[in-house]
Amino acid sequence: MPVLSTFYGIIIRMYKEKSGKHKVPHLHAEYSGEEVVVALDGTVIEGSIPKNKMKLLEAWIEIHKEDLEANWTLLSNGEQFFRIDPLK
Repeated sequence: MPVLSTFYGIIIRMYKEKSGKHKVPHLHAEYSGEEVVVALDGTVIEGSIPKNKMKLLEAWIEIHKEDLEANWTLLSNGEQFFRIDPLK
């Protein structure tokens, strides 16, 4: 699964799930062995990570919403994704 960004120990990945269970644009975030799947509108689809890391993830999603949507479109079309700046 392509890694879009990494910050504060959080690894952000995205891929298009053809006929997958998550039929909305979303990302996967992993922290210390825990994973959360979050729609690009910020809705948690499944899983969880610690609250303080989730707040960082939510801020990052809000800042990079357009980049995330662009990457979703690229990956959906089988094209190359681009990395997104980490939260600083």
